[in-house]
Amino acid sequence: MAARLLRRTLRATEVAPRFLFASHGLIQRAAYTSGGIVDIGQPTPQSHPELLADGEITPGITNEEYISRRKKLLEVLPEKSLAIIASADQQMMTDVVPYPFRQNGDYLYITGCTQPGGIAVLSEETGLCMFMPDKNKEDVVWQGQTAGVEAAVEFFKADKAFPLSQMQKILPEMIERSKGIYHNVKTSSSSYKNLDAFRRASLNNKVKDLTCYTDELRWIKSKSEIKLMRESASIVSQSLLQTMLLSRTHREESQLAAKIEYECKMRGAQRMAFHPVVGGGANGSVIHYSRNDSKIKTGDLLLMDVGCEYHGYLSDLTRTWPPCGRFSPAQEELYSLILETNKECIKLCKPGTSINEIHNHSVKMLIKGFQELGILEKGKSIQYNYLNPTAIGHSLGMDIHDSVTLPKDKPLEPGVVITIEPGVYIPPSPVLNERAPGRFRGIGIRIEDEVLVTEDGHEVLTASVPKEIPHLTTLMSMGGESAAADGHELRAAWS
Repeated sequence: MAARLLRRTLRATEVAPRFLFASHGLIQRAAYTSGGIVDIGQPTPQSHPELLADGEITPGITNEEYISRRKKLLEVLPEKSLAIIASADQQMMTDVVPYPFRQNGDYLYITGCTQPGGIAVLSEETGLCMFMPDKNKEDVVWQGQTAGVEAAVEFFKADKAFPLSQMQKILPEMIERSKGIYHNVKTSSSSYKNLDAFRRASLNNKVKDLTCYTDELRWIKSKSEIKLMRESASIVSQSLLQTMLLSRTHREESQLAAKIEYECKMRGAQRMAFHPVVGGGANGSVIHYSRNDSKIKTGDLLLMDVGCEYHGYLSDLTRTWPPCGRFSPAQEELYSLILETNKECIKLCKPGTSINEIHNHSVKMLIKGFQELGILEKGKSIQYNYLNPTAIGHSLGMDIHDSVTLPKDKPLEPGVVITIEPGVYIPPSPVLNERAPGRFRGIGIRIEDEVLVTEDGHEVLTASVPKEIPHLTTLMSMGGESAAADGHELRAAWS
């Protein structure tokens, strides 16, 4: 009776059996999706037409662009090379609780697959060959459908695809026929590293790091990528503005961390780019402060370093402001120096300039400013690193520190996205910085913007978030209703 009822239900709703259905104690294979849409474990134009247009593999990126990326990678690799790119592993919080999964940047860049467990192999001879995780009925019950061999060919446009269980038979021959093997050393997988053929290739010095090649490709963003990065920057900018408004009345770091994440996700971000830094007072002098468990005192500055991920592309933004609505004289002196450095360094962002050149300029500005404020003794510029041990910025893209293997003196080009983030970090303890006058102790300030290099200069993707002192004090002194009503006008004024 139960089986007959199930068949009638399936016919009435016009669905294909694709999940386990439980009724009256009966378990049957049912894995279905309505309207005949096949679930491959990630959004498709058919399952999520609101996210993907026809021909897109991930939102905003077409299958043609993915194919072009693979072609470009093969063009820069030496002749008869074999590239092996592993997906990220699923990390576990406990034996049964997984952490939220995030795909390896290179694997996502080449395949468009956002799921764990796969191995992509690329060569001139075979094109893209994807080894997909073998499907396990029990895993489908607990975790849902995943992409298999059919999806690899039909959706991800692989030239060949096999179950992962067959890789040990197929990949060794591909390795033996290749003159050089290239893989991402930091994210390699034992599933192929333990193969005898790979070990022999390694012993014969045929195995090299692929990262320098993929970093070069990912350095300059396409028009599609820039569009996604603009949206990511817009989301985090709007979200931080709302969080700044909330900070006037809610002074718990944990509440503001929750607010920024809520606002980002409500605007379409899939996740935060990193754990938000919400440092009130002396906590702001800890560069990667992550506890977010203190209450911000009246008169203290608040430093928030935040970013979000929008369909694989990240944003990165920092602002420092006084939630009480006014800077102390010491805070204003330091803030003005950091702000001026931020603005002058942004002016240098143009084709032909390097991150190193911009960094060196920032160091000169800050050393001079610190000396004038009495924080840094003249003739002892080596102590500068105690006040700011960070670089002026970094490349940004599918990872927060993108294309990290490229030299910092590489000239910027149109389509490159970098951050500009000067700062000063003075801990409250005089033991850590004996020179700083007492009025500056316990102050941390960073002002970070996301900058796109263009043909004729640059575009600041995070320009809508206030950083000028008058704009910040005005924002913090506005009433709740007027802040909501005038927010658009303020953004237009300070951007």
